[in-house]
Amino acid sequence: MEYTVKKLGQLAGISTRTLRYYDEIGILKPARINSSGYRIYGQKEVDRLQQILFYRELGVSLENIAEIVTAPSFDGAKALREHHARLLDKRKQLNELIANVEKTIAVAEGRMTMTDKEKFEGFKAKQLEENEKKYGKEIREKYGEDTVKKSNEKFMNMTQEEHEEATRLAGEVAAVLAEAFKTGDPAGELAQKAADLHKRWLMHHWPEYSKEAHAGLAQMYVDDERFTKYYDAEQPGTAAFLRDAIRIYTGVQ
Repeated sequence: MEYTVKKLGQLAGISTRTLRYYDEIGILKPARINSSGYRIYGQKEVDRLQQILFYRELGVSLENIAEIVTAPSFDGAKALREHHARLLDKRKQLNELIANVEKTIAVAEGRMTMTDKEKFEGFKAKQLEENEKKYGKEIREKYGEDTVKKSNEKFMNMTQEEHEEATRLAGEVAAVLAEAFKTGDPAGELAQKAADLHKRWLMHHWPEYSKEAHAGLAQMYVDDERFTKYYDAEQPGTAAFLRDAIRIYTGVQ
């Protein structure tokens, strides 16, 4: 079956303006232009639009979606399986957040009690969802679906004490790194302390540690502008400095 821009927009629940924009940026070209000058979309384009909307729902940028769906190696069936797995994780996280709110309401109304650990389960689920939107694609490409799943499970199973310790370590990493950066020496005592603190912080999130993975993550802090922006917020060059310190700490170049 074939669709005009208007009919495809109605089918997918998006505007004709969006479809025209997708055409302009090359992410979804029509199958053909008819004699009246109208864009005509076929089954192949319908399937691609479905993939695009799946990725958009998962928070992937249009720029990254374009790279994914236009790649010669793109496997539609594999992508659908990955979408399915991520949506199940997202549903689980949303269910946990909803359950947390419902319990809190019940506590406020005096119908039940709630442990301190239970109070924060929903917020941890929300944090995972936000991290997924921001960095999910890159992290999965680098470390694989199974590693990310295990990491998320470890995070959700953190005790209140472990979560507080991880938060404290994150703050200490930032403070020591800022002082180390002033020395200009990634091999210095302060820089190496920052690298060690960073490892200890990671161990609260990763299912297992390896020097290679640690160094790889540090490199991503430099390669991905979102991470670089975070670390360089106060002092430009901090992300690269941390990467160099971790390379020296791990011995992995």
